[in-house]
Amino acid sequence: MHVAPEDRPTPEEERAHYRTHRNDAGDPGYRAFLARVADPLAARLAPGAEGLDYGAGPGPALAAMLRERGFPTAVYDPFFAPDADALRRTYDFVTCTETAEHFHAPGDEFARLDGLLRPGGILAVMTEMLEDGRDFAAWRYARDPTHVSFYRPRTMRWIAEKHEWTMESPGRNVFLFLKSVSGMTA
Repeated sequence: MHVAPEDRPTPEEERAHYRTHRNDAGDPGYRAFLARVADPLAARLAPGAEGLDYGAGPGPALAAMLRERGFPTAVYDPFFAPDADALRRTYDFVTCTETAEHFHAPGDEFARLDGLLRPGGILAVMTEMLEDGRDFAAWRYARDPTHVSFYRPRTMRWIAEKHEWTMESPGRNVFLFLKSVSGMTA
């Protein structure tokens, strides 16, 4: 499910809204929130694995947390860290936390993320799920004007199948997609 293009915010409106977010790497509550993806991802990475925090925002807290654990992590954000060189490399892991809901073209974005992963790499996605029976109009997540794409658990399974990834969900709204070593699912 997605918001019609004519109802999406302009890039200037998006940037202004993102600047209101309080994503401070020193905030223990925010770190605990990000640990929901950082912990299961780090447990699966080889020492020194290199990654990219895709959609890092104005305060790349997750990248900082992963660096603290010994995982060199580059950042990319179209508004706050538009480093095109970061998109010309491949990585052992890519994180995409609280970002997929902002995708205007999810199919293109997930294809890009696949291209950023080395064989055997992990894509870690965290986004709220649109659960069956949820009152969409009353859902706080849908009221954020920059949230334009919404996913169901079955959508995540479809994305995994489309890209021939293995998927697991180690926690609420957290999805780890493993790209096979051969680039194809066994």
